[in-house]
Amino acid sequence: MTMLAGHLAYVSLLSLVPLVAVVFALFAAFPMFSEVSTQIKDFVFNNFVPAAGTTIQNYLEQFVANVNKMTTVGVGGLIVTALLLMYSIDSALNTIWRSKRTRPLIYSFAIYWMILTLGPLLVGASLAISSYLLSLHWATVSGVSWAIDVMLRIFPLLLSCLSFWLLYSIVPTTEVAARDALVGALVAGVLFELGKKCFALYVTMFPSYQLIYGVLAVIPIVFLWVYWTWCIVLLGAEITASLGDYRQLKQEEQEKENEEL
Repeated sequence: MTMLAGHLAYVSLLSLVPLVAVVFALFAAFPMFSEVSTQIKDFVFNNFVPAAGTTIQNYLEQFVANVNKMTTVGVGGLIVTALLLMYSIDSALNTIWRSKRTRPLIYSFAIYWMILTLGPLLVGASLAISSYLLSLHWATVSGVSWAIDVMLRIFPLLLSCLSFWLLYSIVPTTEVAARDALVGALVAGVLFELGKKCFALYVTMFPSYQLIYGVLAVIPIVFLWVYWTWCIVLLGAEITASLGDYRQLKQEEQEKENEEL
């Protein structure tokens, strides 16, 4: 699992700029999300890249700004690179499920493109709804305000669990029970949120990496966080696959006992 996590971390870092460029190009294509895009950037970097989110965001914005200067062939290369990340995730998860089934290329491309396009748009829609709820006059009422505040606090956890559940349900080429995917998603979501807190605490309280790397300190921070994130994702996948294997094993044992009787 650690080798798969290392491979995915490496591919993710190579695909990070192309992926971000494609995502925010989609937001630019929809005027309704123009105001929400800034909120999405802040939400992603504050909740999914602990401690170093601001620095990484500034670098990525500079990189993405240069994308506008690229030719059509270059933009096509960015899209292909982003899709290759999806392919690597697909291969890693199917390795965990030991699935030898393969999808038609067109079907796989459709799934990758759906994840790449609908995922950011769903996040944008959810944040737009949250902003709308906060803007309503009754949101200032004490009881309602408290409930909305609690919902906004647990929103990152719910979004993480939903993302993991969709990942474990859709990507594997074998059938995955919804409850198995839910258990794995809950474990991965909780570990991801705890990991964010612990990692941010470590980076804040023990900044020895800055003495060693200086201005390049953001590089090992990002790599460690991406690697840790993929370890969590793959652990949730292992749990989901193990639950399915356990249920199948119990069913085979039950059928064997019935045959003996």
